[in-house]
Amino acid sequence: MVRLNVFLLLAVVICSLGVVTSQHKARKIFQALEVEQERARQLEVEFGQLQLELSTWGTAPRIEKIAREKLKMRTPETERAIAATPAGGLTR
Repeated sequence: MVRLNVFLLLAVVICSLGVVTSQHKARKIFQALEVEQERARQLEVEFGQLQLELSTWGTAPRIEKIAREKLKMRTPETERAIAATPAGGLTR
Protein backbone atom coordinates (compact mmCIF):
# COMPACT_ATOMS: atom_id res chain seq x y z
CA MET A 1 0.00 0.00 0.00
CA VAL A 2 2.83 2.38 0.87
CA ARG A 3 4.54 1.67 -2.43
CA LEU A 4 1.34 2.42 -4.32
CA ASN A 5 0.93 5.73 -2.48
CA VAL A 6 4.56 6.69 -3.18
CA PHE A 7 4.15 5.73 -6.84
CA LEU A 8 0.91 7.74 -7.15
CA LEU A 9 2.51 10.72 -5.39
CA LEU A 10 5.47 10.56 -7.74
CA ALA A 11 3.12 10.37 -10.76
CA VAL A 12 1.16 13.41 -9.52
CA VAL A 13 4.37 15.41 -9.01
CA ILE A 14 5.66 14.53 -12.48
CA CYS A 15 2.32 15.39 -14.09
CA SER A 16 2.07 18.68 -12.23
CA LEU A 17 5.62 19.63 -13.29
CA GLY A 18 4.66 18.80 -16.88
CA VAL A 19 1.57 21.02 -16.66
CA VAL A 20 3.56 23.92 -15.19
CA THR A 21 6.24 23.57 -17.86
CA SER A 22 3.73 23.44 -20.71
CA GLN A 23 1.83 26.47 -19.37
CA HIS A 24 5.08 28.41 -19.07
CA LYS A 25 6.02 27.56 -22.67
CA ALA A 26 2.54 28.51 -23.85
CA ARG A 27 2.77 31.90 -22.12
CA LYS A 28 6.20 32.57 -23.64
CA ILE A 29 4.94 31.68 -27.11
CA PHE A 30 1.84 33.86 -26.64
CA GLN A 31 3.99 36.81 -25.59
CA ALA A 32 6.17 36.34 -28.66
CA LEU A 33 3.03 36.21 -30.81
CA GLU A 34 1.78 39.50 -29.37
CA VAL A 35 5.15 41.14 -30.02
CA GLU A 36 5.14 39.96 -33.63
CA GLN A 37 1.52 41.09 -34.14
CA GLU A 38 2.43 44.56 -32.89
CA ARG A 39 5.41 44.61 -35.25
CA ALA A 40 3.11 43.59 -38.12
CA ARG A 41 0.75 46.47 -37.28
CA GLN A 42 3.69 48.90 -37.26
CA LEU A 43 4.86 47.60 -40.63
CA GLU A 44 1.34 48.00 -42.08
CA VAL A 45 1.25 51.63 -40.93
CA GLU A 46 4.72 52.25 -42.36
CA PHE A 47 3.71 50.59 -45.64
CA GLY A 48 0.67 52.88 -45.90
CA GLN A 49 2.84 55.92 -45.26
CA LEU A 50 5.34 54.81 -47.90
CA GLN A 51 2.56 54.26 -50.45
CA LEU A 52 1.26 57.76 -49.76
CA GLU A 53 4.76 59.20 -50.11
CA LEU A 54 5.29 57.28 -53.34
CA SER A 55 2.08 58.62 -54.83
CA THR A 56 3.13 62.14 -53.83
CA TRP A 57 6.56 61.77 -55.46
CA GLY A 58 5.02 60.63 -58.73
CA THR A 59 2.48 63.42 -59.26
CA ALA A 60 2.54 65.22 -62.62
CA PRO A 61 3.05 68.74 -61.18
CA ARG A 62 6.07 67.61 -59.20
CA ILE A 63 7.62 65.86 -62.20
CA GLU A 64 7.00 68.94 -64.34
CA LYS A 65 8.58 71.17 -61.70
CA ILE A 66 11.71 69.00 -61.57
CA ALA A 67 11.88 68.92 -65.38
CA ARG A 68 11.72 72.71 -65.53
CA GLU A 69 14.07 73.51 -62.63
CA LYS A 70 16.71 70.76 -62.61
CA LEU A 71 16.69 69.57 -66.20
CA LYS A 72 15.98 73.00 -67.73
CA MET A 73 13.24 71.52 -69.92
CA ARG A 74 10.40 73.58 -71.34
CA THR A 75 7.23 73.02 -73.32
CA PRO A 76 7.90 73.21 -77.08
CA GLU A 77 6.27 75.95 -79.14
CA THR A 78 3.32 74.76 -81.23
CA GLU A 79 4.94 75.75 -84.54
CA ARG A 80 7.97 73.57 -83.74
CA ALA A 81 5.91 70.49 -82.81
CA ILE A 82 5.81 67.68 -85.37
CA ALA A 83 3.03 65.13 -85.42
CA ALA A 84 4.22 61.57 -86.06
CA THR A 85 2.20 59.12 -88.15
CA PRO A 86 2.28 55.34 -87.71
CA ALA A 87 4.52 53.28 -89.96
CA GLY A 88 2.57 52.55 -93.13
CA GLY A 89 1.30 56.08 -93.55
CA LEU A 90 -2.25 55.49 -92.33
CA THR A 91 -3.83 58.45 -90.58
CA ARG A 92 -6.99 58.34 -88.58
